[in-house]
Amino acid sequence: MDNIKQLKADELRWHCDAGQFAFATTAELEDLRDVIGQARAVEAMRFGIGIEHEGYNIFAVGAAGTDKRAFVHRFFEQHAQGEGIPSDWCYVNNFEQPYRPHAIALPAGQGLAFRRDMERLVDDLRTTLTAAFESEEYQTRRQVVLEEFQDRQAQAFEELRQKAQQKGIGLLRTPAGLVFAPVREGEVLDPEDILKLPEAEQQQLREEVEHLQDELQKILSQIPRWQRDLQQRIRELNNEIAGLAVGGLIQELNDKYAAFPNIIDHLKAVQKDVVENAREFLVPEEEEPSPLKALTGSAAQGGHGSPALPNRYQVNVLVDHSASTGAPVVYEDNPTYENLVGRVEHMARMGMLVTDFSLIKPGALHRANGGYLILDARKILLQPYAWEGLKRALQSRNIRIESLGQLLGMISTISLEPEPIPLDVKVALVGERMLYYMLWQLDPEFADLFKVTVEFDEQMRRDDESLQLYAQLIGSIARQEGLRPLDRSAVARVIEQSARMVGDAEKLSTQVRSIADLLCEANYWAGNAGNGVITANDVQRAIDAQIYRSDRLRERVHEGILRDIVLIDTQGEKVGQVNGLSVVQLGSFAFGHPARITAQVRLGKGDVLDIEREVELGGPIHSKGVLILTGFLGGRYAGERPLSLSASLVFEQSYGGVEGDSASAAELFALLSAIARVPLKQSLAVTGSVNQHGQVQAIGGVNQKIEGFFDICQARGLTGEQGVIIPTSNVQHLMLRQDVIAAVAAEQFHIYPIETIDQGITILTGMPAGERNAQGQYPEGSFNERVEKRLIELAARRSELAPSAKENES
Repeated sequence: MDNIKQLKADELRWHCDAGQFAFATTAELEDLRDVIGQARAVEAMRFGIGIEHEGYNIFAVGAAGTDKRAFVHRFFEQHAQGEGIPSDWCYVNNFEQPYRPHAIALPAGQGLAFRRDMERLVDDLRTTLTAAFESEEYQTRRQVVLEEFQDRQAQAFEELRQKAQQKGIGLLRTPAGLVFAPVREGEVLDPEDILKLPEAEQQQLREEVEHLQDELQKILSQIPRWQRDLQQRIRELNNEIAGLAVGGLIQELNDKYAAFPNIIDHLKAVQKDVVENAREFLVPEEEEPSPLKALTGSAAQGGHGSPALPNRYQVNVLVDHSASTGAPVVYEDNPTYENLVGRVEHMARMGMLVTDFSLIKPGALHRANGGYLILDARKILLQPYAWEGLKRALQSRNIRIESLGQLLGMISTISLEPEPIPLDVKVALVGERMLYYMLWQLDPEFADLFKVTVEFDEQMRRDDESLQLYAQLIGSIARQEGLRPLDRSAVARVIEQSARMVGDAEKLSTQVRSIADLLCEANYWAGNAGNGVITANDVQRAIDAQIYRSDRLRERVHEGILRDIVLIDTQGEKVGQVNGLSVVQLGSFAFGHPARITAQVRLGKGDVLDIEREVELGGPIHSKGVLILTGFLGGRYAGERPLSLSASLVFEQSYGGVEGDSASAAELFALLSAIARVPLKQSLAVTGSVNQHGQVQAIGGVNQKIEGFFDICQARGLTGEQGVIIPTSNVQHLMLRQDVIAAVAAEQFHIYPIETIDQGITILTGMPAGERNAQGQYPEGSFNERVEKRLIELAARRSELAPSAKENES
């Protein structure tokens, strides 16, 4: 066929002309302010940030290396600077229910001021209360109360004593307590003297003593009540004095925070609690307790949720925005459940774990509240209950701090239940497409919470404008990383490598991470060479070094072929045998190598056996490609007669899985060769998929496949006959190495683009494929005529054998 032409050297690679750049080095370029190649993502981010309805959170999806997180962070930062600063949030003690601390919102920067005011209040309370309770007025009034109690008690005993005296009985105080005894002439009678008295007088004394004893018991029973009355009067006096002392201090804060009802309510509770526990401010702990302290009871001790005085009056500033200049933008690198929603810490005290409101710690949602939160989707999904915690917060629009133990009901220890804090945040998840679509499919709540998809593309269109912007991008990365500037030739070489990364001469890579890595390595080699700027040679050396560090397996595979351990022919001709091309992907490194494909044909019922599929080494796409071959054979050669063959196809010496349909054209060539008994040139390798109409379709990894076969041929010695057959639609993707291009220019290696199987047959066999004439017949001596003739022979032979088979059955 006259339209079959091999590619010229200048068609094998797009070269970036360094002369189109007006700068000498990237040091002359301004930083790139806009994002290039991500117009769809930019528009989606603007929409996601602008819309304020519930559920319009963001999921940034794309391949690794597209710098999604930096992109999202930069957009959030730009918008956050123009937004208002959110409130500070504090937790304070709940004096009625200490296990449920109160949350208080304050304008930005006021949280720390409120905490300092409360710390100052505690200090002032010590001085003021000490002075109040040491004042002469207080001591006098207290003494009056004490004397009243003492006088009342003394009067009761005196009345009883006088009553007993009138009856000749004295009230005596002994080590055993108060007792009554008869008295005569001022002397207490001895027991012997009492026994000498007449019996009637003794009986009268006993009755009178019993009567007086009853009255004494009544007095003694009233003493505890008098003591309670005394304590109550002293307590009221203490409260009155404390109230007068504290009132002025609290009023100053009331005036300062009059605009905040929550703080006013809290200050009322503080004042009440201080008055009730004023004794705690009077004597340092190392000193002996005063009579007042002993009289009014022991101090309140801190426990679970109830901190010891005076810590209970402190303020736990959970979120402080005193240094903020706009809305917060937070990235949580370790999104565990507690790092997201906050936690309540505990302290060991006397063998117990205790806690209070001052041990409440914020999570990422607290810090980002009123602004933006960025999370890595994979990381949060790997953390137990973190994903559920995030969804619960977004759905309820509240941040509720609960430990996992409480959440799961696994612990029964007393802990805190902090008052929930209202949540207003825009969340952006960053992750791969697989995670996004899995969440969309498997989590029914996901679609309601993350309604904005920011799609990142791994490649961008190449044109004159994008080349100039890409040069700015390279310069920006070099400055950000602290690298040497690049000259024009180095920029051009980096751009060429960018096209190579995406395997398309008309596209450029947007995987900024890979470009940054290449620049860093080129800077290293420039330093080794003593260059002040990065040159094209430095970039090329970095590329070569990357390949060398990763190509151990490629070297072993090629070594196996060159030592004839893996059988690959690069000369001669063989029937039913062709060189296919495969690509192996190892991380970021991919390489190609040839693989022998063979076919065997025999009389049968029209089935093509895929040996790879039968032994479960072939993937579904590869199996589909083989089944297409049966459709092609039947459609072209057996439209009016049965397809009477059985064929088997296999990748020889394949010990791993085979997937993809890029070898289906090579398999068809081997199958047709086996049917027609026409040998194929082993100096050529083939790649491309085929459809049922015989059209050859594009495949991936075309550059690596060509170079893989070229490396084997070059190692064995180029003969001028070797080459590769590729789909015509893959020509636009060619970005081949310079040594391959040089060999093509010297006509030592050939690359043939084809559109149909017939074109490939002509190249591989050297004979015309042949087209049907008006009578529906192929030209005599053409390849297709030989295929059809063989199939007719097989069909006739099958017909001959059919009666014999029936007779044997009967």
